[in-house]
Amino acid sequence: MSERAEERLAGRRRLIKFAGASLFLTVSPIAKASANRTPRVLAVRIWPAPEYTRVTIEHSAPLKYTHFTVKNPERLVVDLEGIELTSVLESISNKVLPDDPNIKLVRAGRYKPGVVRLVMELKNEVDPQVFELAPVGDYGHRLVLDVYPLSPPDPLLSLLDSKDWQAAPVEDRPAIAADSTRESTGGDARPDTRSRPLAERRPASKQRGPVIDRLVTITLDPGHGGEDPGATGRGGSYEKHVTLAVAKRLQAKIAADPNMRAVLTRESDFFVPLRARVQKARRIQSDLFVSIHADAFVRPDANGSSVFVLSESGASSSAARYLAQKENASDLIGGVNIDVRDPVLARTLLDLSQTATISDSLKLGKAVLGEIGGINRLHKASVEQAGFAVLKAPDIPSILIETAFISNPEEEKRLNDDAYQDKLAEAIFSGIKKYLAMNPPLAKSTLARLD
Repeated sequence: MSERAEERLAGRRRLIKFAGASLFLTVSPIAKASANRTPRVLAVRIWPAPEYTRVTIEHSAPLKYTHFTVKNPERLVVDLEGIELTSVLESISNKVLPDDPNIKLVRAGRYKPGVVRLVMELKNEVDPQVFELAPVGDYGHRLVLDVYPLSPPDPLLSLLDSKDWQAAPVEDRPAIAADSTRESTGGDARPDTRSRPLAERRPASKQRGPVIDRLVTITLDPGHGGEDPGATGRGGSYEKHVTLAVAKRLQAKIAADPNMRAVLTRESDFFVPLRARVQKARRIQSDLFVSIHADAFVRPDANGSSVFVLSESGASSSAARYLAQKENASDLIGGVNIDVRDPVLARTLLDLSQTATISDSLKLGKAVLGEIGGINRLHKASVEQAGFAVLKAPDIPSILIETAFISNPEEEKRLNDDAYQDKLAEAIFSGIKKYLAMNPPLAKSTLARLD
């Protein structure tokens, strides 16, 4: 056979192979489902928390739905159109925990042909939000049912009710020494903070520096949570679990200090929008905001700890810019109802008040980075800056700590070690104390702002 004839025969074989593949694609059930865009429920998940309970229904294609509430008893009813009742949907009744603060039970049943009805029995009166999320990351389409109690827990009132709201008398508490006091930076975000100097000095023989005459409030922000797992290590670790574990250890150390107290933006595995994290810190009039994360990179050999603060303009490096974009995408992955706006955060701009806060944030970041450098290699020797949404409180010094690379097998192992988590918490705590010793916060009125 000539060379030209062999080429023609090979060409026919390729054509036959392509035709066979095309035929297979035509009859493939997967291709049929995709072509018809028939919704199929892939998973159901429930994330309970005192603030709200989220129910997520993940499906393969857009679906039509309606919802309404019923009184006496309180119920949320959702009709899903164009789908059939499957074992995945039926399993939703087993996913409600007995201690769920908001949901008593959920049941699914066939309401009429092509319509599945979900009935959610509630423990109290709620303000439900039902919305769709487009596919993102590893998720397909999602229908989200957020059940907010009509009277949600108030973080400010929780602090007022707590035993440690009023500081002990100055004479009964150790002093936090400082070389100099910090002057007020102005701005209209916290006008009552300049009512009087923080440090009421004792005679020189009894102290080395100013004494904090109230408790310092620190908001600890465990990154990610709930629908948003954050980065995943090669060993299967989720960033959201590591950050919460470290934050709780740090909270315990702060609580043991008679001059300080700490509040978590989340105390369990549920999603908190970035704006809500900032809003909570401002509502309780925090002195500092510390967001805890665990970095990831495509290369498993990337390692080390980093500290970031907000940037007024561009990022300090392309890596910092990439990381800020990735962290800011948490709202897309975790799922935010875009119809709900925060007017306070919407008008937060980078003004002179923000500039002063960034300066304080850099000081805090430097102090914490120096302490972390004592227990782990630093990815960058200096504090970096980028446009992190979670650091945009205009009146609270804020830092974001990348404790280590969870994508690095060696660092992932350490991040899951109790002893190492404790070392991390101790290092961050030491950095915070060093910062406060040099920059004691200003006095505040008893009541914090409510906006």
